[in-house]
Amino acid sequence: MGGKGKESAQRWLAILVIMAMLSVMGIPLTVIVFFATVVYFVWRAVQRSEQQDIRSIFEFYIAANEILRDEERRWYGFEVEHVIERGTGILHVMSDPPPLVYFTLGALYNRIGDHETAAEHLSYVLEHERADEGHCFKPSPELRRYVHVLRRLEREPAEAPQTMTAIRSLDRARRTRATTILEESRTRLKAATPSSSAAAMVSGRASTASDSGGNNLTAISGNRQSSLAPLSPPMPPPIAEVLRDVYEEEKKTA
Repeated sequence: MGGKGKESAQRWLAILVIMAMLSVMGIPLTVIVFFATVVYFVWRAVQRSEQQDIRSIFEFYIAANEILRDEERRWYGFEVEHVIERGTGILHVMSDPPPLVYFTLGALYNRIGDHETAAEHLSYVLEHERADEGHCFKPSPELRRYVHVLRRLEREPAEAPQTMTAIRSLDRARRTRATTILEESRTRLKAATPSSSAAAMVSGRASTASDSGGNNLTAISGNRQSSLAPLSPPMPPPIAEVLRDVYEEEKKTA
């Protein structure tokens, strides 16, 4: 009998023991059956929800490993982004996600060229103390369930061979390639930063040159207009001076 069958048998045995104890206490059988049925369906709903949360982590491993394993295969960008969204959803649901999720997300971000986010996730895996499984002593209930399922799959890999293949492949990549991917992302970030600042400086110089050139052209055109403007005719003398000159000339001739 597998580990999963043993757990189910233990739960059923516990339910039967509780029902027997209630019967000994004199509680009617109909009431016992009713409460047992309600408890069973509530337990199944909670269990199904918990299993779905844990299953989403392992499904994310399978999809991500398929993308990262075959580097020569051409994947559409929306396919990789969809897998990244699934991994990001795990980070939002769990308060202490497995470090392998962080590494897988970092490798996927590096694959699509988002080196800043890739460096953020990979640096957490390699440089943060919380990313070391050996330092986790107070896990959340979600992490406990994840580790419980993981150990069961490790003991019985035939139960989910595709999942175990993905986990082992990602674990191997984490040990051998995490540092290389992080250095690659940081190198590309440093190479991209000076080019962007240089482009900003060039555009600023170009705008300054265009402004100064425009001002110079305006000044030159103004000077040319002032130099090419036609000369205005001289103003005629006042009428009083003309009459006075005429009177003086007539007086001299007389």
